[in-house]
Amino acid sequence: MMKGSAMSPGAAVSPAPDPILAVNNIEVIYDHVILVLKGVSLEVPRGGIVALLGANGAGKTTTLKAISSLLRAERGDVTKGSITFAGERVDRLSPDDLVRRGCIQVLEGRHCFGHLTIEENLLTGAYTRRDGNAAIRRDLEAVYETFPRLRQRRSAMAGYTSGGEQQMCAIGRAIMSKPKMILLDEPSMGLAPQIVEEIFEIVRDLNTKQGVSFLLAEQNTNMALRYATYGYILETGRVVMDGPAESLRENEDVKEFYLGVAEGGQRSFRNVKSYKRRKRWLA
Repeated sequence: MMKGSAMSPGAAVSPAPDPILAVNNIEVIYDHVILVLKGVSLEVPRGGIVALLGANGAGKTTTLKAISSLLRAERGDVTKGSITFAGERVDRLSPDDLVRRGCIQVLEGRHCFGHLTIEENLLTGAYTRRDGNAAIRRDLEAVYETFPRLRQRRSAMAGYTSGGEQQMCAIGRAIMSKPKMILLDEPSMGLAPQIVEEIFEIVRDLNTKQGVSFLLAEQNTNMALRYATYGYILETGRVVMDGPAESLRENEDVKEFYLGVAEGGQRSFRNVKSYKRRKRWLA
């Protein structure tokens, strides 16, 4: 499943028992020509938080869109491998089929409906539900309890709210679909550190109190590894390393190439740019 492990490169990793998500050796091609993902495999355990890490362009967003069946809108396709969610193969299903099964993606860049109010945005997340208005209103109230700021801004046009409020709205909209798992793409992008911390605390709260599983695609490796229990590192469309979050945080290659920290301490940006030591997983 991997090229290297955080503990010992090349070692095998035992699969999680009955994972909610299993991506098995998928290949993704755009426009029938451009190979973007090359044999990516990963698992998310039920009730787990898993981080998908890597630089911009490594293939994180493509991996999430392959799982949520959003590739076809961008002329992409899963040409090899399989994706299983909650025990069923789903890589040929439509995006709304995935949502009905409890797998929903929060896209990079928040993507709220700017001309709708915060509350109207949240209610769009319940469009696939058939359990009645009373249940939807109860869940809307629960979202407001999770995001008190959204209650204050419930009547505001989403397009005129802050970036942090829009990210909360996008996550709240996903919660309104009653998900089993949320695919969260770059939740920290463009947000102040204090807001990023608040967003990740909410993710952990949803995970522990409601049992929602998360697959987080993040460039902010340090933040992601604080909240995840397991992580995968992508480079140029391949998984090059994976392991428990604590092991990844202590791995020297991860420190130097993703956290900007070497054995001697923090490196300057200039030193990180010019750092030439070959990554051990490429040796």
